[in-house]
Parts: sequence; structure tokens; C-alpha cells
Amino acid sequence: MLKRIPLIFIVAIILIIFNLFSFTGCVNQQEILITLADTSEDSVTEYVYVGGRVNNPGFYPLKSTDSIKSLLNAAGGIDSDSAEHQIELTINNLNNTSQKININRAEAWLLQALPGIGETRANAIIQYRSDNDGFKNTDELLKVDGIGESTFDHIKSLITVND
Repeated sequence: MLKRIPLIFIVAIILIIFNLFSFTGCVNQQEILITLADTSEDSVTEYVYVGGRVNNPGFYPLKSTDSIKSLLNAAGGIDSDSAEHQIELTINNLNNTSQKININRAEAWLLQALPGIGETRANAIIQYRSDNDGFKNTDELLKVDGIGESTFDHIKSLITVND
């Protein structure tokens, strides 16, 4: 008589198979669709960190219709000197996390984790806060060169100026 296989065992096998395909360079496979429990388009409660050798690493909103390819495109695509298996994707439910990035204290690498903030913008944020004795409020971030309304709208719920 066969025993029931625990769900965690099945998930582990699937992850091992996925990793094997990733590390063996199987890049011409069909696009992988990411499925979330809540599929309503209006409520984006999940964010994914796209890192590794992409052009603009950071946190990006995750929708039920996203694929890995669309997430890589959102992060500016893969670094031209890299292979796809050098990519890091981490899904995080930000509704369960109250921690925000303090733009008055964060180092450049942490600012670059914000959506749309690369090395140049992170350095511009640090230069602005140095020149102006810090940010008085998060809206002041709009005064930094290279940060417009669109970028600010994507990160305003992820940042703070409080200690």
C-alpha cells in the first residue's frame, strides 16, 4: 500500500528540478508564469526583488500575470555580460513588513534595492541629503535629479525619513 507523499516533499522536488534547469543553461524553455493566491489586478500586495546580474536590481510590484521574463524586463533586462542563471528573484509580502528604508541614513546599496533606483540615482540621493542636511519629508525626494513622479510613486510606500 502506497503512503501519501507529503506536499513539502513534492514542492522540494519541483524546486530541485527548476534549479537544475536554471544551472544547466536551459534558457530557451517556455516562459514560466507566476501565479499568486490573490489574482485581483487592483491589489498589488506582493513585491519581488529582482537582483543578480540585471541592469536595475530592486523591488518590483508582482501581478498575477507576470512572468519571469516580464520581471527581468522591468529590472532593465539581463546584464549583457551575464547568463540567466545569475539572476535572483525573491518574493516578499510587504504588507507583513513594517520596515521601510530611511532615505536619510541608507547606504547606496540599500537605496538601489528600491524600484527604479540604480547606482546613479542612489548617489544623487546621498549627495542631496548631504548638501541639504537630510530630507525633511519623503516628498522632498522629488527634488533629487533623476527622480520624477513615476519613480516616487513606486517607492513612496517603501521609504521614510524617520529614525
